[in-house]
Amino acid sequence: MNPFDKPLEEFLTRLFHLLDEAGVDVSNLEMDHVCYRVETLERYLALAHAWRLYAVDVHESPVNGRPISVFVLRRPLRRAGRAISVIELPAPKEGVSFREGWEHAEFVIEGPTFNHFIARHRHLAERFDRKSVNKSLNPELGLKLDHGIQAKFHFLPLAKVIELERQHATHH
Repeated sequence: MNPFDKPLEEFLTRLFHLLDEAGVDVSNLEMDHVCYRVETLERYLALAHAWRLYAVDVHESPVNGRPISVFVLRRPLRRAGRAISVIELPAPKEGVSFREGWEHAEFVIEGPTFNHFIARHRHLAERFDRKSVNKSLNPELGLKLDHGIQAKFHFLPLAKVIELERQHATHH
């Protein structure tokens, strides 16, 4: 299965519909990447290997005890009216099961805090996932939508975060 085909278009169409229904306008926000989840480490390893063929750059780093790969595509995909250059593929968390498929897209918002964004969407206050708002590098605010679909909001594009991680690694 090529995950860059029809399932991605369907996922994004559904995501944008759910965001519209929720009253969250992302039309002027950069959608900096999409995330594809897998059920097993074996599937993660197989996809990570296969997707390298499509990537000009691959960054893998451990996050919360599991590897996460980020693929910067040779040619951006055009899906649901957006250009997608970056795809995230996390290995599954120990003891947590995911159905394989597209799970979330992340959007870059203006900082320096999430308070302004939350205030504009008060009606969604209970649906925001704030568990990662205090991360030291690129904190994020999640919004659970429907059927496991999420939108996440952060201040730096993932490509910039990778650049910062690489700079930090070379200085330590």
